[in-house]
Amino acid sequence: MLNNAEDASPDVLERKARLSLLAKAPSEELLRLWAEWLDGAEAPQHAALRGPDVGAVMVRGRAGAIGAPFNLGEMTVARCTVRLSSGAVGHGHVQGRNTEAARVAALVDALCEEGQGAAMEDAILAPLRTASDTLKAERAAKAAATKVEFFTMVRGEGV
Repeated sequence: MLNNAEDASPDVLERKARLSLLAKAPSEELLRLWAEWLDGAEAPQHAALRGPDVGAVMVRGRAGAIGAPFNLGEMTVARCTVRLSSGAVGHGHVQGRNTEAARVAALVDALCEEGQGAAMEDAILAPLRTASDTLKAERAAKAAATKVEFFTMVRGEGV
């Protein structure tokens, strides 16, 4: 098992980023993009290796993002692992109870592993990344609007 990002190959880092993006994406948006990509065609032939099923994961936090980690609470997730007829295996986890979104995330991952990464990037991953970046920018702008700057004026005493 890899302990840090420096030990990971570019392929592993790319897959981790892809799985993270799919896991954080709104299920409705993921399913909409998948349906558009299929355009009425059948989903690729696949077998479910695990799930789809629903469970819980422990969410951990850090005080001030640098303090000691602590258990914040549990979060419901859906997960699925699929194998395409070509043998490529994909994993999918999504927030909430949407097992269909977990299956789609696993299929997207498997298709990327099979060599269809460019098609998945254009049709599904890039739009999800753009939406995520837009949401982050909106949140950052909203937080910046409430920022208060404190400063001290030098007084003539003791100078």
